[in-house]
Amino acid sequence: MAERAVWTRPALLWGALALLAAGLSTVRLAAPSAAVPDLDSIIFWYGALPRMAVALVAGAALGLAGLLLQRVLRNPLAEPSTLGVSAGAQLALTVAALHAPALMETAREGVALAGGLAAVGLILALTWRRGLEPVAVVLAGMMVALTATTASAALILANGEYLFSLFLWGGGALAQQGWGPTLTIATRLALGIGAAVLLTRPLAILALDDSSARSLGVALHATRFAVLGVAVWLAATVTAEVGVIGFVGLAAPALAQLSGARTQRGRLVAAPLIGALLLWFTDGLVQLLAGAGGERVPTGAATALLGGPLLLWLLPRVRMFEWPSLTARSAATRRARHPAVLIAVLGALTLAAVGLALSVGVGPRGWTVSTGALLADLLVWRGPRVAVAAAAGAMLAAAGMVLQRVTANPLAGPEMLGVGNGAGVGLAAALFAFSAPGLGVQLAASALGATLVLAAMLGLSRRAGLGPERLLLAGIAMGALCSAVLTAVIATGSRQAFDLLRWLSGSTNEATSDEAWLCAAAALALLAPLPFLARWLEILPLGDVTARALGLPVRRCRTALVLLAGLLTATASLFVGPLSFIGLVAPHLARLLGLGRPPAHAAGSVLIGAGLMVASDWLARTAAFPYQLPLGLFAALLAGPYLIWLLAHEGRSH
Repeated sequence: MAERAVWTRPALLWGALALLAAGLSTVRLAAPSAAVPDLDSIIFWYGALPRMAVALVAGAALGLAGLLLQRVLRNPLAEPSTLGVSAGAQLALTVAALHAPALMETAREGVALAGGLAAVGLILALTWRRGLEPVAVVLAGMMVALTATTASAALILANGEYLFSLFLWGGGALAQQGWGPTLTIATRLALGIGAAVLLTRPLAILALDDSSARSLGVALHATRFAVLGVAVWLAATVTAEVGVIGFVGLAAPALAQLSGARTQRGRLVAAPLIGALLLWFTDGLVQLLAGAGGERVPTGAATALLGGPLLLWLLPRVRMFEWPSLTARSAATRRARHPAVLIAVLGALTLAAVGLALSVGVGPRGWTVSTGALLADLLVWRGPRVAVAAAAGAMLAAAGMVLQRVTANPLAGPEMLGVGNGAGVGLAAALFAFSAPGLGVQLAASALGATLVLAAMLGLSRRAGLGPERLLLAGIAMGALCSAVLTAVIATGSRQAFDLLRWLSGSTNEATSDEAWLCAAAALALLAPLPFLARWLEILPLGDVTARALGLPVRRCRTALVLLAGLLTATASLFVGPLSFIGLVAPHLARLLGLGRPPAHAAGSVLIGAGLMVASDWLARTAAFPYQLPLGLFAALLAGPYLIWLLAHEGRSH
């Protein structure tokens, strides 16, 4: 009786939402064209009904895929988007569209599956030695997703109008012209459900630790790979047929748990049903709000627009975290014996990176080392971009260091908490509100967007008492929400859309001397307060009670630090885009090198961030000369794998 009572109220709510979704579909289907009745019939049978059906089966497939990934990895943050499956599949499809277009007709699902499997395989390779620990898996997944997303944006920018429609499709557009995609996804879904039913007992046992699973007779690796294969297959099929649809795989299992699905069988039933309902309802709203010019927002983006706030609202109310805490395995970090010497070494390495970027490059005659008059001539072009890269890297690193200390969360950073995308939303507002916004207006708008996201995140954390796990989940939801807004804006295809797409990829190849001076001056002004905030940064990670006992005005201190982190992120993101990964990596590297006290931690983070960004900019300039590649792509390639390696090394050393 108790279990039935738990299910009653959620079932009524989901039933009401299903009726509402059905009503939205009915309203859309009931708009006839009396002048051409035969056309109405064709649209109904080959457009409207298949669209409704594909929304249901795609949502169910994503809900099941998210549940399988979360169970097999024991990670409440695992889903096709956070593990890079969708981004890997989209990158593979983008490459195929450019270099093997015939595959898009004959083997599109296979191409998407190959991309998704490659992403998951890379994540497993990076995190296997840590036992697929949730923290390491999320870090690796974000690194792979950022890299694949940046690479896709670079290919789209390089090929202009030819691939811009692929970007819109990648946003998850559900418009249909037949029953083919529906039948394909439905067939894979039926097979996936069958496989999940057969694996019900192993899935339940996999929720335990590895030693317990082995003692109960489960072939651990074989079962884990089988479940991962099914989940990736489902997600890749959806991506191949209708594009990238985020959030559903993350939200459906969480909402199933909230709705009272306590057993494994109950979740296997509830998660696909809730995923189907979420996507069906969202697509109904998209169609209802479509104007005379058609739909301007892909359903995948709209899903995040609706689902992000929903998940933020649910976070304080959900009891879903039954896996190890992010801080459960924390260990004391070693302290450097001579931090000043280590900081001097980092400074020398950063200066060496600057010298390399200014003097070494590729020209028509191959690699050259520029000196004398040639170097003076090249400084006009190389100097501004190196200065912008160094200043932006330093600011992102400082912002990440501040956020990790304020939240006491090792995963807090501009990228993970959606702060960079929040700056992008502010930039988008400025681009559309003003015909030709100056750099000052763009900077102010970006800072406002980033600060609002940070304030919302920390306000939610303080009010609801969220721990590091839920704060990270809230950050992913906020990042998805802001990313959906940017996708919706880019989908307009306007001049501002191309400006935003170029900003998303991250590039300094158009940096001017005025921008370099402005970025450097902003970096100096915003980094200058850090030495005076060392006491706050030392005490706040100890907790609010301890901080108040030591006489610290917690709310004012946290607000000031959040504003500083928002300004640092917004200023840097305006020049290099949001996809750098430097804000998360640099503070980690500084801490792992032994720079634990706030002054040394800040100095080490700033130097590492500047050096990594300068090296990334040099690679972006030289790797595919004469073409300029995105700065964010190389920043993710440099920072992500090294961070995962260091985390794995740290885990073994302790």
